[in-house]
Amino acid sequence: MKILLSNDDGYFAPGLNILAEHIAKIADITVVAPERNRSGASNSLTLDRPLSVRKAANGFFYVNGTPTDCVHIALTGLMDTMPDMVISGINDGANMGDDTIYSGTVAAAMEGYLLGIPSIAISMSQHNSTNFETAARVAVELVQHYQKVGFKSATLLNVNVPDIPYSELQGRVVTRLGKRHKAEPVIKLQSPRNETVYWVGAAGQPNDGGEGTDFYAVAHNKVSLSPIQVDLTNHSQLAEIKGWLDLETNSLDMNGSKKSSAGKNQ
Repeated sequence: MKILLSNDDGYFAPGLNILAEHIAKIADITVVAPERNRSGASNSLTLDRPLSVRKAANGFFYVNGTPTDCVHIALTGLMDTMPDMVISGINDGANMGDDTIYSGTVAAAMEGYLLGIPSIAISMSQHNSTNFETAARVAVELVQHYQKVGFKSATLLNVNVPDIPYSELQGRVVTRLGKRHKAEPVIKLQSPRNETVYWVGAAGQPNDGGEGTDFYAVAHNKVSLSPIQVDLTNHSQLAEIKGWLDLETNSLDMNGSKKSSAGKNQ
């Protein structure tokens, strides 16, 4: 297999290096990652300036752009042939529930998915993780299983791995994304120039974290695999919004004039 690796922590991140070390044993890899940490970059593309691609001493390519830039450039011009899979990670920190909206790790994998390639985003369950080896072994297993049993349709998996030794994992489970409480308030500080500056507050604690969610799985030392998609349409509200719009439409006559409750034009 040919596999494209990327991340949002930067090409020097330990999670990416450990992932590359393991995946290189079973596949032909190309690594294209940001030149610096771009956590929280989501699906942003850089459109206001040209981007440069450089090659590090270890063979990794790095880009002065976002995670999405990295995968997009790799798949639309840098690589001679399209890879069989895109893997983004291993992220130093969880991407569960609402986190996936902001995640550069998920965005890099999503870009591969949007271009028709099976893609996996893989993250550790907490920041300052010490068990990247566990997630790397999980990634290898998923690739090997994919080689034996491919996906039936375009697939984007969001994988979160507990920060524990591999021997302590309690299995793998398919989950849905949970939800968090609202984020903590911003943190106000005074700069050396006496300007008020703001740090974005910490993510909220799980609100919907019951059985069947990614939060629940990781809390019980299980690897969480959540199939996700890009369609943001709220299908359950289509009929409601159509009815809401029809109420406004029906209050207009053929000339576009509003009618009063008595039926007279206003």
